[in-house]
Amino acid sequence: MQQLTLTSPAFTEGGWIPLDHTARGKDLSPELRLSGLDVKAVSLAVTMDDASYPLFPNYNHWVLWNVPAQEVIPAAIPAGGSIPVLSGAIQGVAYGRNRYKGPKPPLKAVHSYTFTVYVLDCTVSLPPHCRRTDLLAEIEGHILQRATLTGKFQNGRRR
Repeated sequence: MQQLTLTSPAFTEGGWIPLDHTARGKDLSPELRLSGLDVKAVSLAVTMDDASYPLFPNYNHWVLWNVPAQEVIPAAIPAGGSIPVLSGAIQGVAYGRNRYKGPKPPLKAVHSYTFTVYVLDCTVSLPPHCRRTDLLAEIEGHILQRATLTGKFQNGRRR
């Protein structure tokens, strides 16, 4: 299996997530770039989780599936259960209901957020009211590759 790498022009691995990509800013999903995408890829799924949330570890902020297999997932994906600009990709229910919901930790707390892209050998037959747990159960046995990118955010941090 070929190594999949996930990057973003918005921030580096372990770096600070820019304000525009947080709930304290414009709340826009960042562009995500893949290298080493398997030629057998049919679709992509994306999750974004707060790895530092103390009450619910890996608190889900975003879940997206049926993105056509491509090397760039564009920034600023609009809200909605079905995303026409991504060939009808589906956004499920997370902290952002059928939308990306960026970082918003309590004041002065530094939280880490992990974006995960799953490369799949199929499309997923789940409706928009489903959650990350539904997606993960559905794609079990269909994951060709997986890659993560982690960034951090702190409210009130001076840029």
